[in-house]
Amino acid sequence: MAKNIQSIRGMHDILPSQSASWQYLETTIRRLFNSYGYRELRTPIIEPSELFSRGIGEVTDIVEKEMYTFTDRNGDSLSMRPEGTASCVRAGIQHGLLHNQQQRIWYTGAMFRHERPQKGRYRQFYQAGVETYGVATPDIDAEVIALGARLWKQLGLKKIKLQLNTLGSDEARQQYREVLIDYFSAHYDQLDEDSQHRLHKNPLRILDTKNPHLEDIVAAAPNLMEYLDQESKQHFEGLCTRLESLEIDYEINPRLVRGIDYYNRTVFEWVTKELGAQGTICAGGRYDGLVKQLGGRATPACGFGIGLERLLLLMESQKIQTPALKPHIYLVLAGKEAQIAGVKLAETLRDTHANLSLQCNLAAGSLKAQIKRADKSGAEYAIILGGREIEENTVTIKALRYHAEQLTLSQHELNNFIQKNILT
Repeated sequence: MAKNIQSIRGMHDILPSQSASWQYLETTIRRLFNSYGYRELRTPIIEPSELFSRGIGEVTDIVEKEMYTFTDRNGDSLSMRPEGTASCVRAGIQHGLLHNQQQRIWYTGAMFRHERPQKGRYRQFYQAGVETYGVATPDIDAEVIALGARLWKQLGLKKIKLQLNTLGSDEARQQYREVLIDYFSAHYDQLDEDSQHRLHKNPLRILDTKNPHLEDIVAAAPNLMEYLDQESKQHFEGLCTRLESLEIDYEINPRLVRGIDYYNRTVFEWVTKELGAQGTICAGGRYDGLVKQLGGRATPACGFGIGLERLLLLMESQKIQTPALKPHIYLVLAGKEAQIAGVKLAETLRDTHANLSLQCNLAAGSLKAQIKRADKSGAEYAIILGGREIEENTVTIKALRYHAEQLTLSQHELNNFIQKNILT
């Protein structure tokens, strides 16, 4: 017997029993983003590899270790997108959406990274995010953070903390970079292999190490705040003032640097302690230099990405119930004549009631078996159509979720019943 083919490690099926939670989350996100005036952008899953090496940074774990990259039949190096921002910027430049304009964009879709799979971290995972362009002031930083805070509130999530930092201007980062190289060079023998590799290429990433043996060395490292230029300080102070006016609590984390090179000035993460090592559910900041870096004209930009799997895990951990996907009505068809007439009745009801969810029994079966199927479907009511009902132009209604006498209604009365008892 041939061996069953399994899904790729770290890439999971979303089963029908799980899809209701996904749809609820995606619908909530879509409505919220639209309510802030953001418009959806859909980009290809596959992009030129150069887009990510130039945008994310060649000396990052994503580009060095995690991208799914291949050469196509034309000899071009292509990669499956590992994140959403670089693709949004590419699309904005290509279609003339950015120069001398303000844009608020949102996206959602699958991303791909060849990481070690674990709870909350997968090789195919789903993100939703927002991207804003053309606003240089901290107003937009505050807006995207407030958008995240409102999403947690709408979902009913609690115990999510905002961590905040600033990386300053490119000039301030360069100065700080040299200071860090000098500091960590003095501790070179104590650094792990990854940190030694990053020392001269991207020393800020050492601050983000997860190695507990380096905690003391990192804690004693020079503080970036001491090397900020005046404009960056004012921007950060302006953001903090706005967050305080919105009553959004935050904690300044001077070691927060993010794992992608394009960030400057504001960086932030929304974190929870309920998911273990994968505690970051949303992260972002400013990337004012990315548009120019990818070939466009200099454009201020700010945004964030949300890990949908982690958000769903947190909702599950906090026992947040999502609406189930269940039909309002299960149509029971007793007899051959009813099997033909029932399909027509089902389509007529769908035409009449746009928001009605109706599941029609197919492949016959006894009345008792069909009622069992109706109950298992989760429907509120079973509508029974048999030979007698066809002859009298009526239907029988049986409540499935509470005790009540069966009703016999004309099909005209049925429409009134549905409107009054099911769709209101």
